[in-house]
Amino acid sequence: MAELTTTHETEPESSLGIDNQKLGIWILIGSEVVFFSALIVTYVVLRGRSITGPYPGEVLDIPLTAINTFVLICSSLTMVLALAAIRTDSVRRMQVYLTGTIVLGLAFLGGQIYEFTSLAQEGLSLSVNLFGASFFTLTGFHGAHVLAGVIWISIVLARSIAGGITLQKHESVELVGLY
Repeated sequence: MAELTTTHETEPESSLGIDNQKLGIWILIGSEVVFFSALIVTYVVLRGRSITGPYPGEVLDIPLTAINTFVLICSSLTMVLALAAIRTDSVRRMQVYLTGTIVLGLAFLGGQIYEFTSLAQEGLSLSVNLFGASFFTLTGFHGAHVLAGVIWISIVLARSIAGGITLQKHESVELVGLY
């Protein structure tokens, strides 16, 4: 008697017993953790070593950073809700939550663009001092990560609208959710 799979596509597993696509995403996430850790350490080490201004305390907008952080956390919540929705066979709710995740990701990127513009008007740039170089490198790569996620989620949403995502075939939602 054949076993019926109701929640996952049949995917090849690695020798570790893990789906190859999920293993690939976890390896990517691990490499991003190492990369971003190096950028954060670089930022922390160089933050107070600039011999010319502007300095962090003069230009960083903590309320804007708090708002952007809140928006990013909310986007994580809507992504989790999208995955929960498809696992209960609610494609429409999943699409709503994916749309919300995209909107929140774009709002975060808009906040980052606003912040970068404001900092440039205050005289901070990549080339003005060590703080500017490390700050813009770290936050710029994080913005690129968020943009990649927004694009990927948009592709998954488009696939779902075209009927390509169902209760039985929703691994792409899981994978983008991991990212």
